[in-house]
Amino acid sequence: MKRSAWFAVALLLLVSVGCKRDTGKITVAYVTNGIDPFWTIAEKGAKDAAADPKIDVNVEVRMPPKGVDDQKRMVQELLARGVKGIAISPIDADNQGDLMDEIAANTKLITHDSDAPKSKRLCYVGMDNYEAGRMCGKLVRKAMPEGGSVMIFVGRLGQDNAKLRRQGLIDELLDREPDSKRYDEPGRKLEGKKYVILDTRTDGFDRAKAKQLSQDAMTSNPDLGCMVGLFAYNPPICLDAIRDAGKLGKIKIVAFDENGDTLQGIKDGHIAGTIVQNPYMYGHESVRILAALARGDESVLPKGGFLSIPARTITSDNVDTFWAEHKKLVGQN
Repeated sequence: MKRSAWFAVALLLLVSVGCKRDTGKITVAYVTNGIDPFWTIAEKGAKDAAADPKIDVNVEVRMPPKGVDDQKRMVQELLARGVKGIAISPIDADNQGDLMDEIAANTKLITHDSDAPKSKRLCYVGMDNYEAGRMCGKLVRKAMPEGGSVMIFVGRLGQDNAKLRRQGLIDELLDREPDSKRYDEPGRKLEGKKYVILDTRTDGFDRAKAKQLSQDAMTSNPDLGCMVGLFAYNPPICLDAIRDAGKLGKIKIVAFDENGDTLQGIKDGHIAGTIVQNPYMYGHESVRILAALARGDESVLPKGGFLSIPARTITSDNVDTFWAEHKKLVGQN
């Protein structure tokens, strides 16, 4: 090949490489436990943090649609790319020890939303899920002051946050002393002085199954007093099932998270209230911490390994103010 031809090829290669050239920025990753509008808000927080000139990193966001195996595949792909830190919401912390160890051995590991306290993670970013569960129980008390029967709905119980929320709710309704280490196995009725926990139904993040479980609960328990949804999509599905059954106002609904349909349900008087997290700050603070750790700054690690982002109770009294703040935060105004 002539020298001029070699030069042309080399120039073409340089242009091609230049288009894909590494910006030199640190890259960190934010991994969720599924796909949901809740995580879209967290993604916004993560990307806003990454774009902050004081933080200035690239962030890769991954949302596994198919559970544990999908989450593991995504994490291993990120590790192969050499990301400098991973913030993960473990799907099944008790059975993902090997994955947590793999992350910790190859990059900076923190957890968010749901913790893996037995892992080598450097910190957890989120709320106290047990305390949030007790807050949820107080909403049930307010909705049914005379007592009654309660059915709990949740995507899965393998997650640390789901276990703790459920236990906090149960302990509050059964007038127990606080104990976040307690765990009542699902599958049996739990009775207190005023409230009866009929059972906990898990749907595996299958929305159609979640609705069927709600419908079955009403059919098998004609005196059902309250449905409690512990994940963001559960309360709107419970509301749809109750509406379809013509039982609006007859069965109370208590919720978790700031799903738009949940907030509208509170405004309409069909949902008693919800316990909200702050997914935007979960994403933002996770990226801020990972960026600093990647640069060797461990001063960002919270005392005790827990960065608390407190839960809030939203009812008809403050739903309008909260929803306006929420929309502004995610740029929906």
